Amino acid sequence: MGVSMHQLPGRVLFGAAYYHEYQPYERLEEDLDLMAAAHFSVIRVGESVWSTWEPENGRFQLDWLRPVLDGAQERGISVVLGTPTYAVPPWLARQYPEIAGERRTGRRTPWGARQEADFTHPAFRFHAERVIRKILGHYASHPAVIGFQVDNEPGLELFHNHGVFQRFVDDLRSRYGDVETVNREWGLVYWSHRLSSWADLWTPDGNAQPQYDYAWRRFQARLTTEFIGWQADLVREYAAPEQFVTTCISYDRPAVEDDQLTRRLDVTAGNPYYTMQDALALPDRSAADQNWTATGTWALYQSADRMYSSRQEPFLVTETDAQAIGHSWNNRPAYDGQWRQAAWALISRGASMIEYWHWHTLHFGAETYWGGVLPHSGRPGRVYAELARLGAELEEAGDLVASLTPDAEAAFVYSSPSKWALSGQPPLATPDGGPDRRSYHGILDPFYRGAFDAGLQSRILHVGQLADEPPERIAGRFPLLVVPALYIADDATLDLLTAYAEAGGHLLLGPRTGYADHEARARTDVQPARLAEAAGVSYDEFSNLGGEGLAVRGTGPLDLPPGARATRWGGRGWWPPGRKPLAAYDHPHFGRWPAATTRRLGLGRITYVGTVPDPSFAEALFRWAAPETAPDTPGWRLPQPAVTSTGATARDGRRVRFVHNWSWEEVTVTLPAAVRDAVSGTEYGAGDRLTLGAWDVRVLREL
Repeated sequence: MGVSMHQLPGRVLFGAAYYHEYQPYERLEEDLDLMAAAHFSVIRVGESVWSTWEPENGRFQLDWLRPVLDGAQERGISVVLGTPTYAVPPWLARQYPEIAGERRTGRRTPWGARQEADFTHPAFRFHAERVIRKILGHYASHPAVIGFQVDNEPGLELFHNHGVFQRFVDDLRSRYGDVETVNREWGLVYWSHRLSSWADLWTPDGNAQPQYDYAWRRFQARLTTEFIGWQADLVREYAAPEQFVTTCISYDRPAVEDDQLTRRLDVTAGNPYYTMQDALALPDRSAADQNWTATGTWALYQSADRMYSSRQEPFLVTETDAQAIGHSWNNRPAYDGQWRQAAWALISRGASMIEYWHWHTLHFGAETYWGGVLPHSGRPGRVYAELARLGAELEEAGDLVASLTPDAEAAFVYSSPSKWALSGQPPLATPDGGPDRRSYHGILDPFYRGAFDAGLQSRILHVGQLADEPPERIAGRFPLLVVPALYIADDATLDLLTAYAEAGGHLLLGPRTGYADHEARARTDVQPARLAEAAGVSYDEFSNLGGEGLAVRGTGPLDLPPGARATRWGGRGWWPPGRKPLAAYDHPHFGRWPAATTRRLGLGRITYVGTVPDPSFAEALFRWAAPETAPDTPGWRLPQPAVTSTGATARDGRRVRFVHNWSWEEVTVTLPAAVRDAVSGTEYGAGDRLTLGAWDVRVLREL
């Protein structure tokens, strides 16, 4: 079933989403000629206009797209064809009002945006299948079409519709068998919530029970996975073996479990948007919150690593910043050079397609000011010129940079169930004292950023992927395994972490790891559960840390800079008397307990960090914890604070290096090995000096 990444073209696909149907006047030939001149090799079409494909119930208009596909084929531009199911036509909403999704029980989502429909409803499924079959029957065999995108950024809503709730009850009945099991597993003796029959289960609107909330979130993600898998199976009835099937993932969606969703697809595709201009500067002094856009160079890399993690293989970028990404009050187009930098950064972490949102800036609609490659005038400008340069570079680099396997000196364990559970019962507070629903990333992100600031390259592993290999192999592949905020974990996973350290790995634990079991119940063990004895440290109370947090100092091999701080949360507990911690709180009360500890275990080590480190604390932590003998790495950790250096392996085994200068200042680096510039062909010897201009990037093949 499906296609491997090795069946994609032998170079990075490059292009944009293209909607000829949105253009205010006829310019198809001009658009396609401009794309060809910019070295575009792919466009994405068709996924947003169900009402154009089917303007009335059962009346289809299919031929309008053929000139686009034919024109693309004439110019050697491939096409990804989308199914339009995320944007329901008005006639369908009018004739079948019952398909409206409900954000609360009985309260329908108003129409006028997108993704308003309950995609589990039989009426929606009937019409969705019919339009999919019509489009695919008409165009699947067109020679320009190399793949298909089903739906678009799924998982936006948590549906409270009656039918969805009844399916949820059926799912619980299948999972637990009887209400007495649910009563016991969810602790429904609390506040008199014991069920006498399945009819007693209340709807989720006013629910305050965390085990129910976790089950509800888990179920909603499975609905999304099933829906996308259903569409993918329909499309495969028409697709040729060499055509791939995917969807574009927005990783912040509440009802997405990406590692499960992508199992039903042929390749991962995602939409990494990022804040441009000064947000990409290094060194990074900001503490900006993350949302659907990544803010900070470290966050751009993390978004790529998350896409790679879904299937542990190269991925496609279906949307990313063209001009200015955001609403009419938030326009910050990139500085010269930053589009190239971001694209090469994504490629260095495994992107095998870079596709921009979108070709031309819209003249109407909700995204009028989401800038495209072309401005409102339709005339090529600065964005087009820079992307045309990038297209030429990609063409020159060819298969060297396609479907790379990125290096990894540290691995981070990722858990969607923990993210859901910590959204329901957040351990962190917002600055105004409210619950931080992004607490999972509020803990994980500072650790990831610390590794990035220390010059490490990271791999993200989902919990299920971690269990696919024996601990000895994990320790051999990833000498440093970082596990912050793994709140929900079964016994086998926690025991695997200990076995990893015993086998020679360095296990770095962060707050809340191991705290709850598979039902989001607080464990009865000493915390961190099943890990305390191996780590040689435990805690039995914890405190939120407001404001700027607490000063910390290194007391052993960890050299912390002045001003390093513990932030947001701190655990307090037992540490053997006389043994120095790795870091201590500089505080009359909290100073009695360690902020971080480390202990040898078997062939490896367990380090426990009982707080959320600030950037200086986290960077120092990872500089200490970094493996000293990672292959090909130490010489490439270039010392300039504005420079990043990342490595990857090509499909044929060739080694590639990406050196970025994320600043306005020209920098010069000394090369630790002989390389050839993959774009210019210039060769450099070991010890030669390489100069990078402002916001510059070089792609180097190791010789």
